[in-house]
Amino acid sequence: MKCDEGELESRKRLILDLTRNNFPDWWSKQKQPAFGARLVSISTDETFSTPWPDFQLPEAEALVLNFQTSQTKTYALPDFIEKADKLKALIVTNYSFFPAKLRNFHVVGSSLRRIRLERIMVSFQSMGKLRLHNLQKISFFMCDIGQASTSSDAKISNAMPKLVELNIDYCNDLVTLPNGICEIKPLKKLSITNCHNFSALPEQLGQLTSLEVVRLNSCTSLLQLPSSIETLQKLTLLNISDCLSLSTLPNQIVQLVNLNRINMRGCVRLSVLPRSIVRLRNLKK
Repeated sequence: MKCDEGELESRKRLILDLTRNNFPDWWSKQKQPAFGARLVSISTDETFSTPWPDFQLPEAEALVLNFQTSQTKTYALPDFIEKADKLKALIVTNYSFFPAKLRNFHVVGSSLRRIRLERIMVSFQSMGKLRLHNLQKISFFMCDIGQASTSSDAKISNAMPKLVELNIDYCNDLVTLPNGICEIKPLKKLSITNCHNFSALPEQLGQLTSLEVVRLNSCTSLLQLPSSIETLQKLTLLNISDCLSLSTLPNQIVQLVNLNRINMRGCVRLSVLPRSIVRLRNLKK
């Protein structure tokens, strides 16, 4: 990229593709580079090494970080994120074959609304120490979050008190959902899909009375749904398709008066449904 300082300041998008630690010439010419871009994307290869050089993103609303790791299998978030006061979305994608451990997570701030992590090693326990007070949506794709099943994560609800949507996809080391998630009262959409070792939802799931959508499709080890599901009066969609180990549904499912769609395709062991399910008048064919 070749451009003068004035052009940089006026750009709405800034896309950097870095090899090793070779930053553009215009970067080194500025003592503390400042950019007016709203969307910033930075890609680094496995030869890149920290620390990151300092620069300012006063107008950035979305930051995309793409990286590959070497044998260290770690990636440090850049310190300049901490000063990006307008940042609303953070997307971190690891293009390496194995998940990488994320360091410097504390730099993310309370302005964030959305986070998406791909092939990252992270636990809800560690995220419970953050201040993501305005976060509304978080997504994990092919991440190692198995530590999330520990009991010391109860304060996750304090870290993300406004979370509305939680997506967990292809996280095969996840066995159960941490109890602390069930304390996030505003949660409306819960999606745990293609997690083949996921076997149980906590009984405390019934505390999430704002839930409208629950997707559990292709969780092939899921054995049952908790009886507390009866308190999810706002639930409209339940997807349990291809849950190969699920053999029964709780009788309490009849209490889901607003449920209008339930997808059970591919549930090969689910041969008998509760008789009371016919009382769900809002179910659509």
